[in-house]
Amino acid sequence: MVSNTERLKRFNSRFSQNSNVLVVINADPDAIASALAVKRLLWRKVNRLEITYFNEITRPDNLAMIHLVEPKMTRLKDIDPAQFDRFVVVDSQPDHNEVFERFQYDVIIDHHPVSSNNSGYSDIRPDCGACSTIMVDYLKAARINPSSRLAAALLLGIKTDTADFTRQAGLKDVKAFQYLYKFASINLVTKVERAVVTEKDLDFIAGAIKSRTVAKGRLFSHAGRVENCDEIVIAADFFLGVAGVNWSIVSGIFNKNLIIVLRNDGLRKSAGKAAAEAFGKFGSAGGHKTMARAEIAMDVVKKQVGSSSKDAVASWIVSRVDKKAGKKTD
Repeated sequence: MVSNTERLKRFNSRFSQNSNVLVVINADPDAIASALAVKRLLWRKVNRLEITYFNEITRPDNLAMIHLVEPKMTRLKDIDPAQFDRFVVVDSQPDHNEVFERFQYDVIIDHHPVSSNNSGYSDIRPDCGACSTIMVDYLKAARINPSSRLAAALLLGIKTDTADFTRQAGLKDVKAFQYLYKFASINLVTKVERAVVTEKDLDFIAGAIKSRTVAKGRLFSHAGRVENCDEIVIAADFFLGVAGVNWSIVSGIFNKNLIIVLRNDGLRKSAGKAAAEAFGKFGSAGGHKTMARAEIAMDVVKKQVGSSSKDAVASWIVSRVDKKAGKKTD
């Protein structure tokens, strides 16, 4: 077993004082916090470090976290990658999104199941509920006490990705949370957590409620075309709180792709496995035991369904999930 000290040594070996580092993320609380931890680890050890993201950030909690914790993050479209010679990805892997595949990474740190190979340094630990948990090990190994702002960000990363320790959480996450709590600004944590939904989100959820179908404890809702993917995630999380619902499957079409978000109560078959089995051969699909996502080009969906109508796509999703999500986890 590799020690945290050895991991830190391997991490540091990828950089020099002349390195210009670009940390690429799909911005959410865990990814933002993990990127900030990388920034702290490399403070005064590299020539330049920038954090960049490519997704459209619309969720109120994500916006609040950026505003309060790391307002200097830059959109990828405003970055010139040619100015950088070292690339890092945290809370994701190169094949999780086609944007990630643009770069050859010197460092990958993630808590999702291993899904790709890379020639650089990789630290992938699926037994951790959050990437922020992994980053705490690096800070400890480097003997760095996190600032109140960084500790708050990492604490939020753990809370968010484990849904307050109700999914994918383990003892490592609990211990990391306890460690961070000593340093974190709880006022900052509270401010971010109170920014939950907007009125626009409520309108989306209202529409999703009207189009829902429920059978055998599975709630489905297909929204048709959506303005952003975050609304799908918010609705999927919301529906899992409905009494008698143990699977929540919400979908929508965004940028010519069908996005399907799956949630379950953790007592049934793994959502990640169900997503991969139901949709993996059509596009990217996978995730954790209680949460998963699939993304399929609409051209592929049309070939399978024979139509792009809202009802036809919704029925296809139901039929695919019904075939794969019925068994309990052994």
